[in-house]
Order: sequence, then structure tokens, then C-alpha cells
Amino acid sequence: MGNLLKVLTRDIENCPHFFLDFENAQPTEGEREVWKQVNAVLQDSDSILTGLQSYKGAGQEIRDAIQKPNDALLQDRAWNSVCPLVKKLKVFYSFSLRLEEALQSLLESLTCPPYTPTQHLEREQALAKQFAEILHFTLRFDELKMRSPAIQNDFSYYRRTISRNRINNKNLEMEKEVNNEMANRMSLFYAEATPMLKTLSNATTNFVTENKTLPLENTTDCLSTMASICKVMLETPDYTSRFSREDTLLFCMRVMVGVIILYDHVHPNGAFNKSSKIDMKGCIKVLKDQPADTVEGLLNALKFTTKHLNDESTPKNIRSMLQ
Repeated sequence: MGNLLKVLTRDIENCPHFFLDFENAQPTEGEREVWKQVNAVLQDSDSILTGLQSYKGAGQEIRDAIQKPNDALLQDRAWNSVCPLVKKLKVFYSFSLRLEEALQSLLESLTCPPYTPTQHLEREQALAKQFAEILHFTLRFDELKMRSPAIQNDFSYYRRTISRNRINNKNLEMEKEVNNEMANRMSLFYAEATPMLKTLSNATTNFVTENKTLPLENTTDCLSTMASICKVMLETPDYTSRFSREDTLLFCMRVMVGVIILYDHVHPNGAFNKSSKIDMKGCIKVLKDQPADTVEGLLNALKFTTKHLNDESTPKNIRSMLQ
């Protein structure tokens, strides 16, 4: 069916085998409306990543201002350095809210009856590709954020300054841009080690909670099916050789890890126990077969951002693979 081809014919329980064309899938007429909504969000993702990658912080200016609290010139310099950075942080946070809506629209399309997750992925390949792009962006954003400790330092300084000025009855123009309520929400967002992943996890959990008539399995099977498809594509040279771009391999790995993490947060038993529909041993092996510097961040994501890895029900061999 179109770009989603069945690549192996043997029937293995809980392990669908497909080649999903992440590079070229185009929306059908039935997908177009949702695709357009999600595309309007995704088209801004590169500029968000570029903005985060170039984030330098105002560490020196803040240190100078703290060391000499009575020097008005240094206080002004720190404040004027922090304000544009906080505006940038607001843009990133606002994008996370748009991404949350986009994910819920995709989940609605990819889990609704009467089709199974596999049938949805066959019929709506362009939406599956967008789902993958959201996951790829999310892991990339969080990798960059973890390398930017300046973000929380800058934002803490901003909040302290706003509070001090409020006590002194100073009305700052900047507070109209990021008021106390917005600052509180942004603070919670940036306090997370992986804020975008947390956003997607919450969005998926909320989607399941709000759609009470939709069986949980519709959502978790969508995630496990995507993980299985990515694993098979990665471990089958005949299919990785079809990728026309070098970065598609890493894209596929990020998507696989992203759906595993979402599954682990949404499914009551998680992704690691024996009843899981995700072949965790196979997925981890696929990652470990890649150059270590390429997958270190992804293995760390499985170690530190999943929910059930350290549960007693997690087999010891799975846990030891991630040591």
C-alpha cells in the first residue's frame, strides 16, 4: 500500500514488519486536513532547534550583577542581557503547547476505530511520518536543552529580579511580556530534564484519559507498532540501504526511542516487562550495533527518562544491557 511496504512475510506475534518511507510519504486526501494543521507547527521546528542551539546565556553579566549589587550599571546590563533570552525561552515554551495539540490530533487520527494501528499506518503514512518528526524533534530539543544549564540560571535571575521589583513597586515593561503566571508555567517546563518529552508524555496520557470510550490498547498498540517498524528497518540492511539521506538512520533511531519512552509512560506495565508488545532486547541491540558516540544520548534517554526500567518486573538481562 503506497510507501508503506510489507518487508517480511513471516508472521511473528506482536512484531509487525514494515518499511515506512519516512523520507517521501505524502498525504492522501483523507489525511490532508490534519496533515496541514500539524505541518503548520512542524514547519517552525527547525528555527526552534536553531534558536536553542545558539543559546549562549547571560552567565557573566549575572555574576557581575550579583557580585556588585549596588552597581546600577551592572544591574542594568544583566537585566538587558536576560530579557531577550527570556523572550526566546517563551517562544520555545509556546511551541511546546502547539506541539502538544499537534500530537493529540495525530493520535486521534492514528488510533480511531475501526482500523487497527497497523492498518492506520498503512492508510495514513504521511501522518505517521509527522508523528515520527515530532518525536525526532522532541529528542533533539531535549538533547540540546540538557547541554544548556544557562537556561535555568537565566530564568531564575529573571524571576528573582521581577519579584524584587514588585516588592519595590517597580513596574517593568518586560513583565507584560512574561507575567508571573506565564513565568510559573515556564519555570515548571524548564525544571524538567527533558521538557519536550515530558510535554508529549503528558499529552499522550491526557489523550488516553480524555477519550474514555477509546481502549488504551489503541494508543499503546500504535506506539509499539511504530517501535517495531523502526527496529526492523534498522536491523535490515536491505531496507536501510533504501534511505537516500544519511541522517534518516539517526532519525529512525530517535523515533524508535521516542515511542518506547511514550509507551513506557502511558502503558500501566511499561515497556520493559515480559508482557510488553515492544521487543526491548531487540531495540537495545539495534542501538548498540551503531557507533557508540551516535547512540549514547539515545541509550541515556532510555536509562533516565523512562518510568519502569527499574521496576522489579524488568528482566535482569534488559537492565544489564542499559548499564
